[in-house]
Amino acid sequence: MLRVVLAEDAVLLRAGLVELLDRSGHQVVAAVGDAPALARAVEEHRPDIVLTDVRMPPGFRDEGLRAALELRSRHERLPVLVLSQYVATAYATQLLGGGPGTGGLGYLLKDRVGEVSEFMDSLGRVAAGQTVIDPEVVRVLLAQRTASRPLNRLTPREREVLAVMAEGRTNQFIAHRLNITEASVVKHAGNIFMKLDLDPAEGNRRVLAVLAHLRGERD
Repeated sequence: MLRVVLAEDAVLLRAGLVELLDRSGHQVVAAVGDAPALARAVEEHRPDIVLTDVRMPPGFRDEGLRAALELRSRHERLPVLVLSQYVATAYATQLLGGGPGTGGLGYLLKDRVGEVSEFMDSLGRVAAGQTVIDPEVVRVLLAQRTASRPLNRLTPREREVLAVMAEGRTNQFIAHRLNITEASVVKHAGNIFMKLDLDPAEGNRRVLAVLAHLRGERD
């Protein structure tokens, strides 16, 4: 059972998520509709995970994501799963590029969650310290950095491997997705790390290294 703080300004969606989480055996310790209430709820309840939207009152811009960033600055091991309708690139790269040793992170797009089981699996993975990112979020973040010289060093296949890698996937999954061998994935990953000067660490650290690079590229 996970103790969840939920932040979602749409009343019906918030109620639906509360019911879904309850039926799945989790406890929603607070369900709020704005960013200030999210911050207060986390300090009061110290949840196992935060599930938050991006656009919330008072400005309906990026308040939820900015609140998550602020919470992570105070509680860096706090797992955060963002559930949104769009990719807020500026704050998303800051949040997702936290670096090794931080708590689990996720960014899912509401319209692309096809199965309840998929969503619950993502929630559990983030709570366990993993990184879970919708492929479309990865695509947008990569496209934002297309003009940067380091990313231009990659071949088209290496770009495909990097995109799936940044979803938090294993070499076996990447091989199946791209219809190549695991040996090819290992070779492409080695080339990616070499060209981007990334530490070839496995698992979540590898994902966070990729995201940290995406955040840090300014050329």
